[in-house]
Amino acid sequence: MKTIILIALCAISVSVTAQEKTYKTTKWDKMKSYMPVMTKSVGLTFVDFNRLNNRIDGFPQYNALKSHIWTISAGSMHVYNNFVSKFEIAGGSSLSGDPDKRSSTLRTAGANFDLGYDVIPSKKIMVYPLVGLGAETYHALYFRDVNAVDFDDVANSPTLQNNIRKTKFTNSFFTYRLGLGIALNSPNDRGSIGLQANYVSGFQEERWRSAEYQNLDNAPKDGLHRINVSLVLTGGKMMMGK
Repeated sequence: MKTIILIALCAISVSVTAQEKTYKTTKWDKMKSYMPVMTKSVGLTFVDFNRLNNRIDGFPQYNALKSHIWTISAGSMHVYNNFVSKFEIAGGSSLSGDPDKRSSTLRTAGANFDLGYDVIPSKKIMVYPLVGLGAETYHALYFRDVNAVDFDDVANSPTLQNNIRKTKFTNSFFTYRLGLGIALNSPNDRGSIGLQANYVSGFQEERWRSAEYQNLDNAPKDGLHRINVSLVLTGGKMMMGK
């Protein structure tokens, strides 16, 4: 009789433990559906500031800016019931320019928030159009050729020191964004790999300013219109909402 009672108690204990474990697992899975995944991306942007380049063409000591920028970004992505939301902080550079030679480089930094919808109900693949808003700042840097400048002349002349320094102009834009993303989900590492293409435009043309963001008389204005293609990696958990 005692043996039967002991077996029954053990069975009840195992059942309660299993139910508690199942409850905790279900609760954790539900909590994960509200948690974003981390994103990392690297990409290439095509942008052309025509009016600034046209003005710089009148100064033979400078080179015009390149029309491409390499970008990297980090942020978060959340998918729930096929609705997609993304936040990113990004930076980029044309990876050009030599401080010793006549050259130029373009650098940028910004942040954006996008909303979208996954149009394919599958656990293996996502296809999601996006719309969003953002803000971006651009720095245009111009270097002079200093190879023929004598060291003693620079040490002896504050004027020459200023003449060989780089020249910098800045511009900033509030933007709207239209994009399309494709992602392949991995069941092994609870992440994904995909591509995303975006068209980004400023709301209006903005005037180029000094390195200290000062307004300059007769400064050229440019509008921001760029296309970006990025390789996007996510990790941390499986995409939810399927």
